[in-house]
Amino acid sequence: MPRFIVIGITDNPRPWFPPEVQEVIRKVKVFSGGKRHHEIVAPLLPEGAEWIDITVPLEKVFNDYRIRSNAANTIVVFASGDPLFFGFANTLKREFPEAEMQVFPTFNSLQMLAHRLVIPYHDMRIVSLTGRPWQEFDRALIERAPKIGVLTDKAHTPAAIAQRMLEYGYTYYNMCVGEHLGNPERERVTTLTLNEAAGKEFAMPNCVILDGQTVERTGIFGIPDSSFALLDGREKMITKMPIRLLTLQALELPTKKVFWDIGACTGSVSIEARLLFPHLHIEAFEIRPECEGIIKENARRFGAMGINVHIGDFEDSLPALPMREGVVTFDNDKADACSEQITSSLIGRAGGESPDAVFIGGHGGKLKAIMAKVVRVMAPGGVIVMNSVTTPVVEQMTNHRPSSHQLWDEACRELGLRQVPPVHVAIDEYHPIEILKAYKPIL
Repeated sequence: MPRFIVIGITDNPRPWFPPEVQEVIRKVKVFSGGKRHHEIVAPLLPEGAEWIDITVPLEKVFNDYRIRSNAANTIVVFASGDPLFFGFANTLKREFPEAEMQVFPTFNSLQMLAHRLVIPYHDMRIVSLTGRPWQEFDRALIERAPKIGVLTDKAHTPAAIAQRMLEYGYTYYNMCVGEHLGNPERERVTTLTLNEAAGKEFAMPNCVILDGQTVERTGIFGIPDSSFALLDGREKMITKMPIRLLTLQALELPTKKVFWDIGACTGSVSIEARLLFPHLHIEAFEIRPECEGIIKENARRFGAMGINVHIGDFEDSLPALPMREGVVTFDNDKADACSEQITSSLIGRAGGESPDAVFIGGHGGKLKAIMAKVVRVMAPGGVIVMNSVTTPVVEQMTNHRPSSHQLWDEACRELGLRQVPPVHVAIDEYHPIEILKAYKPIL
């Protein structure tokens, strides 16, 4: 098992190390780090030193570590800033939990940027977008964090961050960008508006501090129905606000991780869930192509970024979905060959988590098939909720075929779901609603 000594460095091309670290470098023969780190420390390495580049896939790097550790017990790894601050030391600890490790940190990039700006950072919300999706960044914005420190990468650049914030209405921040921090020749710190940052390119490596402390924004608990863009202006094609909130309560979302909204239509349920419970990973499904623009417009209108939208028939067309945020159009011609790939693709997007909360807002007469597919991929103990209209008119319309409630009951029995008593709700002149709820058993 290797012994790791992890040394933090800045972007300074002439790094200085304390005597203890200098002694380590003189004695060790095997070193590792990124290509940029190698360029910085190469003049300091002893003659005959061996270097292992940290590149993806990391499995090859880890295998090299195991091989080299048989001959040279100690491997020195150079990493940026504080190696335990979203750094490579954490990766090493996960891969080699029994390995001995010693860490010599320096200031991380966000600390250095705060120092240059002379601002306190004990109250700063930290988000890493380095090789990570937008999820936690979106959450910080939705939760109205007044000061956010962001670690960037080549995809999540300061310009991309600013563009995303502007698209969803988070315009009340200034952006401070630090480039090549620690490098006396190339370091630059800039404070800009989001509009200015959205059109600029910045040198890598860089990091960002967003400061929005001068502006307050109050969140809404229960978005008025009239505030949503509607499908063809039809006000009945939306889950009414009181029903929406009761539905979210029934889904037990504060304790859930992955929420699927099937039959999203205007996106009102997904959007309300995103704003109230921004820790959730949300997938919204809708069969009508015209709803794509409506959902996106409503998401922008309320600052509900991070909802993954899928256009197509949930039951018939489930191809492999790309690992990205956005809109996916299902190809009906490939439905049979691809339908079973929904499990790995959606669960993979959610970081390996199966859906543990599902709302069925529309089913197009395929309720039992949809529920069977949902139950197959749902986490044990997960909850399914559906709203059913209950009126004499509906009963007359369905007297020759089972009602939605009857189909629900049949599906729950066949799938072994545990039902709870429905909640009956009536609002103004609208038809009474039953909120139906069932759990997948914990095996």
